[in-house]
Amino acid sequence: MPYKVMAITAGRKGGNSEILAKIALERLQEHGAETLLVNLFDYDIQACTGCEGCTMQMGAVAKDPTKAYKGCVLKDKDDADALITELHSCDGVVIAVPTYDLGPSSLYLRFAQRFLAYERAFLRSIGVVKPGPNPVAALVSVGGSKHDWQSLALEGLQATMFTMSLQVVDRYMAQRVPRPGAVLLHQDIVEHMKGMADHVWDALNTPAEERGWLGDPDDGVCPNCHSSLVYPGDPHWDGIEFPWECAVCGAGGVLGTNPKTGRPTLVIDPENGLIRDRNDDAARAEHLNEIMQTTAGFFEHQHEISEELKRYRGMEFPTVEVTK
Repeated sequence: MPYKVMAITAGRKGGNSEILAKIALERLQEHGAETLLVNLFDYDIQACTGCEGCTMQMGAVAKDPTKAYKGCVLKDKDDADALITELHSCDGVVIAVPTYDLGPSSLYLRFAQRFLAYERAFLRSIGVVKPGPNPVAALVSVGGSKHDWQSLALEGLQATMFTMSLQVVDRYMAQRVPRPGAVLLHQDIVEHMKGMADHVWDALNTPAEERGWLGDPDDGVCPNCHSSLVYPGDPHWDGIEFPWECAVCGAGGVLGTNPKTGRPTLVIDPENGLIRDRNDDAARAEHLNEIMQTTAGFFEHQHEISEELKRYRGMEFPTVEVTK
């Protein structure tokens, strides 16, 4: 049975993001993959309401495995459930998304932020889904400028990978492509996309436990996920703290210098630096414990704020009236 790879884009029809996705899919078809193309503009994707129903259910099932997990409250109201269910059946995914305001487009984020109800690490930890498959991903940000105006784009895409348990094997920033079709004027971009597709194919043909990063080994500052964003660490909910931490994967350590490039790098603590690695299902599942503890703390003390809560919920102010 051939590997199945889905490409997801959130750019205009016939635009640069969709073209790059098609270049990758064409290459993967040449390798023998079954391919799908999803442009999110073709689907109804409602925004996550923040109701917390999914995590509340997960916590309830964790305490009592006889209870059933019913999923997202919106799953029968739009197309997100069908798309995510199909994505769960894929061996690989290529995501090509335009960059707006330094980060990924809002349409893509609207879709990705629905993933929490399908959080594989959480669902595996409570026995709702079984381990596997182990899908891989390649990420592409697309913009009319260079890195300085796409500084959160790839990291924003990577931050959405963890809930889907997608292992990123390569990432790429297509730069200086301001108008639809402009990528075709840059043969180096076209060839790079073909190379990324090759990396996806190579990863699929590598045992899951042996898969790793196939992109530029010196990309980014974090040697674990290749993010360019690190920050001075703060204590985690259970007191764990690192001097410096990757904003994307959570790897911790100190700042050092890459001996090959002379540029800054995160030197990961060899003993504990990966205990909060979001690439690891067990480490991500620990976040469910945090959510459960925080929620229990709220219910224990909610009586203390009942009157103030009622007052603020009843408070009204003028708003903006729109005539259609």
